[in-house]
Formats: sequence, C-alpha cells, structure tokens
Amino acid sequence: MPSPELQLLMVDDHTIVRDGLKRVLAAASADWAVTEAGTGFQALECLRRQRFDLAIVDLSMPGMSGLDLIHRIRSEYPWVRVLVLSMHAEEQYALRAFKAGANGYVTKDSAASELVHAVRKIAAGGAYVTSSLAERMVQEISRDAAPAPHAALSDRELQVLQRIVAGQRPSEIAEALHLSIKTISTHKARIQEKLQLPSTAALIRYGLEHGLAADDLMRPLKDG
Repeated sequence: MPSPELQLLMVDDHTIVRDGLKRVLAAASADWAVTEAGTGFQALECLRRQRFDLAIVDLSMPGMSGLDLIHRIRSEYPWVRVLVLSMHAEEQYALRAFKAGANGYVTKDSAASELVHAVRKIAAGGAYVTSSLAERMVQEISRDAAPAPHAALSDRELQVLQRIVAGQRPSEIAEALHLSIKTISTHKARIQEKLQLPSTAALIRYGLEHGLAADDLMRPLKDG
C-alpha cells in the first residue's frame, strides 16, 4: 500500500484538541498521515525518527514553548513547513510566530475548512494567515504610534508573563518551563522593569487589559 503523500506532525499538549484535529484532517483527505506529539520535546523525537512535511504547532505548551520549537525546527529541519494553530488571535503572537519561522497562523476558533485550506496551502509552499489577522498585522507594522510595551519583551519573558497573568505561582511556572525559581524571578524583574510596573498585581492587570492571558492556563476562581 503506498504511503500517504504528506506526513503531518501535530504538536499540542491537549489530547482532546489533537483528537479533534485528527478527525477534521482525516475527513478532509486521505492524502496525508498524522503523527501526534504532546510536547515540544516529543515533537523533536518524532522529527529525529521520521521525515515530516509539515508541523502543526500550538504556541502555549509546558516545557518547550511553541516559539522555541519553531526555532528548533527552522534550525535543524529547515524543509519542514510550520503552521501555528493557536488560541491567541492577537497580532503580537502571530508576528512573533512568523519571526520565529512559521509559514502560517490559524486560530483554534477557525472553521475546519480554514484549517484544511491552510494545511494544503502551506504544504504546497505557500503562506497562510486569516484576512482579519493579516490586516491587524499590517496595521501593527506600519502604524506611526509606538508599539505596546510588551512588544519589547523576549519570547521567554512573554511566556512567563502569560503564566503570571494566568495566576500561576513562581514555583509552578518554573516547573512548567523547566527553569529554576531564581530564573523565573529574574525574568519577572526584567518584565516589571520593561513594562514599568511595580507589582505582580499590576502585571496581572496589564496582561488582562492587553489580552495576554492564555485561557488554558487560567486558574479557576474559588467561591468566597
């Protein structure tokens, strides 16, 4: 039996998301095979063992972030095309993803047909971004106004800020990102300095106002 035309690697830490995406892709075509990875480290193991044509990558993952994984793919497996599938619709995330080397960006609330269209276009050598997000990206790049303060944060600092906004403690952030608590504290201090914010509460308020909270990381609020 001939092998499928395309080998796709799906990288997302949520099993239910991977299952849903596999069903969408399987229903759309038999011309590709999908391999799953729950973390960036698992994805790299898959890439070492097998040749893939396209990786579908989530940005918010424990341990190695999606942006870090994209950098690694670009450096070590430059022939692999990368489509980001993220919950973040803000242009800042898309700009960072494309800067890291992504070929396309689709949000998780997009229609199934849009995901399939993006996969086909990127696998064929093109690029993809939704028209609404593309318009906001162009405005972000071309506008005369100064960029938002968090645009000055590094990818890692933005990742730490997201988790602070989500209500995670330094020990939880350190464990999730495989870093020491001291390193997290250093990142937090640099974030506060760059954003000129005096406290954790101010960071959380800023993050919420600018849509920087990752919904899948948000700590449930307790009654009372």
